[in-house]
Amino acid sequence: MKKLKKTLCILLILALSLLLSAGCGGSGEPSEPAEPQQPEEQTDQQPEVELPKVALLLPGPINDGGWNAIAYNGLKLIEDNYGVEVAYSEYVATSDMEEMFHNYASQGFGVVMGHGFEFSDAASKVAPNFPDVKFVVTSSDITNGSNLAAIRVNTAEQGFIAGVTAALLSETGTVAALGGMEIPPIVNFIGGFEAGAKYANPDITVLTGFTGSMEDAAKMKEMMTTFIEQGVDIGVANGDQSGLGGLEALVEAGKLAIGANYDQSEFAPERIPLSVGQSYPLALDYLYSLIVDNKFESKPYEMGVAAGAVTVIYNEAYNLPSEVKTELEKIVNDIRDGKIDVKALVEANK
Repeated sequence: MKKLKKTLCILLILALSLLLSAGCGGSGEPSEPAEPQQPEEQTDQQPEVELPKVALLLPGPINDGGWNAIAYNGLKLIEDNYGVEVAYSEYVATSDMEEMFHNYASQGFGVVMGHGFEFSDAASKVAPNFPDVKFVVTSSDITNGSNLAAIRVNTAEQGFIAGVTAALLSETGTVAALGGMEIPPIVNFIGGFEAGAKYANPDITVLTGFTGSMEDAAKMKEMMTTFIEQGVDIGVANGDQSGLGGLEALVEAGKLAIGANYDQSEFAPERIPLSVGQSYPLALDYLYSLIVDNKFESKPYEMGVAAGAVTVIYNEAYNLPSEVKTELEKIVNDIRDGKIDVKALVEANK
């Protein structure tokens, strides 16, 4: 009897084993394979580097249609291209320049720009106190071998093109160029104008002068009116907002004017055939790219026709004679290609 019970137990165990084997997938539907486990994603991405904020100091208003406006446009171009925080201050007086440079540098701005030669001294005094901040002055050659650089547009080339235009369009044979302060960028512009006018017409009479101010539009108007009385029928006035006084004198007298630094045709579309622009937006954006790429050098960066920083902006509302445009474009191309050495011509004309 015991032997029988033992045999039944063995059979029962075998039967249960078979059932369990069948239940574990012997004859049923195949189970879905388990999805392989993905390894944790490894990333080599570096944390984003915060780009330096940019501040701009201006001697005049951003809506002057000229010198200050082009720098402001450069600041906006940097903001648009890089998405960085920007700030600016208008009407910065000479007595306040050091304080303004210091304030922006203290507030965490990594790049502080002063727009104009007159900011040079203040920048050179403040820059050593903030070695991690890049200071930039336009229309200057100021450097300190460390964190101060200059950007300048070749204003002699700019003036040269304006002078060529004036000589080609003048009917009286007398043209004029007035500047504001007697500082290098304005002096070079006036020198370029005279050389360009004489290049286009060796017999031309060129009247030039300086008002000594970048704000006194009334004085600029008065001086240009005196030149008009001496036979001037086309001229240019380069002096920030003071230049608008020169434009006003020419337009009111029924003469032609050439825009300086910016497209000024809107002031008198029927009297301004073209403007000779300075592309400070391009220049400022270019220098900021060097800072971002750690290629900044404490040196003067100069840009002219070949770099696209000096441009001719035609007024489509003015019917410029085709022969004048053809001759002007040839001369601009020759400057770009190095066939015309403007610097040498200015020196020879002194």
